[in-house]
Amino acid sequence: MTGADTAFINRTEHLAELRSRYERDQADCIVMYGRRRLGKSTLARESIRDRDDAVYWQATEETPEVQLDDFVTAASETYPHVADIRHDWEPLLRALGREDAVVVLDEFPYLIQSDDAVPSKIQRVWDTHLEETSTTLVLVGSSISIMEEKVLGGGSPLYGRRTHSIDLPPLQIGDAIHFYPADDADTILQAWSVFGGTPYYLRAIDQTCSLAENIQSLILSEHGVLHDEPEFLVRTEFGIREPQTYYTILRALAQGKRETNEIAGFAGVDSNSLGSYLTKLRRLRLIVRDIPVTESPNATRKSRYRLSEPLFRFWFRFVYGQEGTIAQLGETAYEQLVAPEFTDYMGALFESACQRALPQLVPKTYQGVGYWWHKQHELDAVGLAADGTIVAGECKYTSRRMTEGDLARLERTAATIEWTPPDGGEPTYQYCCFCRSGFSEDLTQLAENRDDVRLFTPKEIVTSLTTTHGR
Repeated sequence: MTGADTAFINRTEHLAELRSRYERDQADCIVMYGRRRLGKSTLARESIRDRDDAVYWQATEETPEVQLDDFVTAASETYPHVADIRHDWEPLLRALGREDAVVVLDEFPYLIQSDDAVPSKIQRVWDTHLEETSTTLVLVGSSISIMEEKVLGGGSPLYGRRTHSIDLPPLQIGDAIHFYPADDADTILQAWSVFGGTPYYLRAIDQTCSLAENIQSLILSEHGVLHDEPEFLVRTEFGIREPQTYYTILRALAQGKRETNEIAGFAGVDSNSLGSYLTKLRRLRLIVRDIPVTESPNATRKSRYRLSEPLFRFWFRFVYGQEGTIAQLGETAYEQLVAPEFTDYMGALFESACQRALPQLVPKTYQGVGYWWHKQHELDAVGLAADGTIVAGECKYTSRRMTEGDLARLERTAATIEWTPPDGGEPTYQYCCFCRSGFSEDLTQLAENRDDVRLFTPKEIVTSLTTTHGR
């Protein structure tokens, strides 16, 4: 697959939204942001391809004067008269507004860092001129912190001017599947658990090589294009302000530390200051906060954290702090360092895939799907359905088949969930067993005779996700 096919698997909704706004008879200020490598620039360029009224310009880390000169050069390719206008943002944007132009300012944070007066200048020309035109202004940025503070935040001059925003996410597993090096369900889950759905990472995959070979050449090799990717992204976002602290927190999460006291202890960070680091990492979409699915986010203090970007989880588990060992092992690094622990590594990511698949595998209207825990009890996947059903799931990414004993434990644990259905009364229960290696004959026979027990292997999980999110 090449060209638009690889760039826009499941980007069609965003593409259609952008193009529809370009055609409106009113002004639009669109903000598109998200982590690096997600394809924002590619999406922006594709959205204006073949248009004769669009200006695309990507800012760089240079002086304000150079930025303006470069913008004029780009704009004058479509509107030659712009070259004769004074090189300042307000008159330039007014001139383009008179043309009802589509203007894309990519890497907008670089422009702000170069000239922090730019948001105020855009706000002034928007209020006095652009708002009454059919111009579309698209502000694109990869620095989430700058975009949220300087463009979207209440203290920004541009606050209240945006008419639409796109917080661009990674591709879902059902869409990323097209890039993976094999099509069997287990390998697909493994590939997703390393490379995730970030387009830049996916395009690096060589489909003629095995997953192990791709991991070795792209991540473990010191010459691999993804070898330093997590370190680069964290340094780019946070600069030189304590990057080691962020690295250590991410490593703690990759090692399975999820409670705040565990993370603080591993990272050597004071518990009172840990929250600010976690908040910044959540803003960067690298980690997520989990609460028991039965709890209200604003009313509970129960929190666990986990890495949401698979490549970062892999890198901080197997690469960070082990570069010397990896260099010594050379071409055998995957076999000796990763392979012995890969099944254990897959456990948490398998749980995440099962949670995502649950609403398709057991179709209902769900109030929430996620983890659940209370005291010594814990479940990997729980869905709370509007019809009063608790769908309780146990996930096993092991070489052992699940048995009746596993189901019995699942039933006992599910019975401890405290939840009142929307219409009152007592909940009903359905049980899901998710297992990489299948199920014992006794459990299979039991499931055939009970309507409230469902068994799922990687094949069913991947099929449901592909059907839901694929093209």
